[in-house]
Amino acid sequence: MSTGMIIALIVIVAVVALVAAAFALRARGPRGGRDLKRRFGPEYDRTLARHDGDAKAAERELAERVERHGSLRRRPLDAGQRQEFEQRWAAAQERFVDSPREAVADADRLLAELAAARGFPDGGQYEEQLSALSVHHAHHVHGYRHVHRVARVGVSGTDGDRADTEELREAMVEARALFEDLTAPNRHDGRDGQDEGSRAPAAARTDGHKESRGHLPWALNRRHAKGS
Repeated sequence: MSTGMIIALIVIVAVVALVAAAFALRARGPRGGRDLKRRFGPEYDRTLARHDGDAKAAERELAERVERHGSLRRRPLDAGQRQEFEQRWAAAQERFVDSPREAVADADRLLAELAAARGFPDGGQYEEQLSALSVHHAHHVHGYRHVHRVARVGVSGTDGDRADTEELREAMVEARALFEDLTAPNRHDGRDGQDEGSRAPAAARTDGHKESRGHLPWALNRRHAKGS
C-alpha cells in the first residue's frame, strides 16, 4: 500500500470519527436539556430567564448544581425536632396577623435552620444552601428565595402598605410549601425533587388540631393582614 493511500485512509478514519462525535454530542445535548428541565421544573425557567434565554448557560449552571449537591444525603428529623419546627412555623403564621414583617423574618430564619438540620449547607452560606435545595426541592425552593429577599431588603410595593403586606403574605404562603417538604418523613424524599409535589400534607399536627395547607391564619388565607 502506497504512502498516499495510507494517508488517505487516516484522513477518512479521522473524518468519520469527528462526524460520529458530532452526532453523539447532538444526541446527548437535547436529552440533557430535557432531563434538566424535567428535574428542575420552574427553577429551570427562572435560571433560563436569568441567563437572558441562553439555554446552554442555564443548563451548564444547573448541571453544576447537580454535580455539587446531587449526592447529598438528607438527614431525617426525629419526632422532637419535627414538633419543634412545626410549632415555630405555626407561631410565625400567627404572628403574621399583627406583625407581617417580623413573621416573614422568622420564617426565613426557620427555613435556614430546618434545611441545615436536614443536612443541607448551613444557613450562613445562603447561596450554597439555596443551590443545594434547588437540586432536591426544585419545585418549592422559590418560596425560600422569596421569603429571604423580602426579609432582607423589604419590598417595593406601588400601592402603599397594602401592596407591601400582600407580597409579604405571598412570600409566607410560598415558603410554607418548602417547609412542608423539609418536614416530610424521609420515606417520601425524592432524590431529584420530582416527587415532592405529590406529597399529601399531614392530616394532623402536633398541637392536636387538624391542619392542611389551606388552613392558614385569616391574614394569610384572605390576602390581608391587620392594619393593611
